[in-house]
Amino acid sequence: MMNEHWKKSTYSNGSGGHCVEARATAQGAAVRDTQHRHLAELRLPNAEWTALLHVLRAR
Repeated sequence: MMNEHWKKSTYSNGSGGHCVEARATAQGAAVRDTQHRHLAELRLPNAEWTALLHVLRAR
């Protein structure tokens, strides 16, 4: 199910404006820069989104 609500990363707090937002899509997820929301979003298929989260959580 597609989610129209973007969520800001909890790691973005105190980052000096270097923030990202993500939302669920029918195929996986979309990610965008909070300072340039209007420019573009990166869409990731479910397998790639899951792999990215796995790597980030391992850090």
